[in-house]
Amino acid sequence: MTQERRLILVGQIGGGFGVRGEVRVTAFTADPLALTAYGPLLRADGSVALTLTSTRPDKNGVVGRAKEVATKEQADALRGLKLYVPRDRFPEPEEDEFYLADLIGLEVRDIAGAVMGSVKSVQNFGADDMLEIAPATGGPTWYLPFTKEATPELRLSEGWLTAVPPTEVGEREPD
Repeated sequence: MTQERRLILVGQIGGGFGVRGEVRVTAFTADPLALTAYGPLLRADGSVALTLTSTRPDKNGVVGRAKEVATKEQADALRGLKLYVPRDRFPEPEEDEFYLADLIGLEVRDIAGAVMGSVKSVQNFGADDMLEIAPATGGPTWYLPFTKEATPELRLSEGWLTAVPPTEVGEREPD
């Protein structure tokens, strides 16, 4: 998938709010009210899920009206639906900054420059961000902490990063 069509998860529908068809959206963005500015929010398949026409802050995101929702029942039927925005709708990051989503697909090289694999996903299990690495030779993925020690060099514009994998990964027997 090209970067322009890469979809970024920005929220999830929590269900209806009140009796007039408003929808509650849990936001995964720094500014929950930005959900309105991104334009139509999409489903994972890229189809339009929700077009927020007005919003107000809520404890976990926003409550608002959507063009596609007229009743509380319609809003409740969408509960749990994940909402996405194409990466190209986000502003370009400042110099020396990037979006974690931009790491997906980067080539992963060892200190000597040999290709180890590629970044499959970026996860956060509660502590630090972790890069899920898909090995170039196939087999199970493995995780690498996204720290300066484990990823000492990042060349986003060139499409690669250097990884210092945990000892367990280097010693693992091939399948």
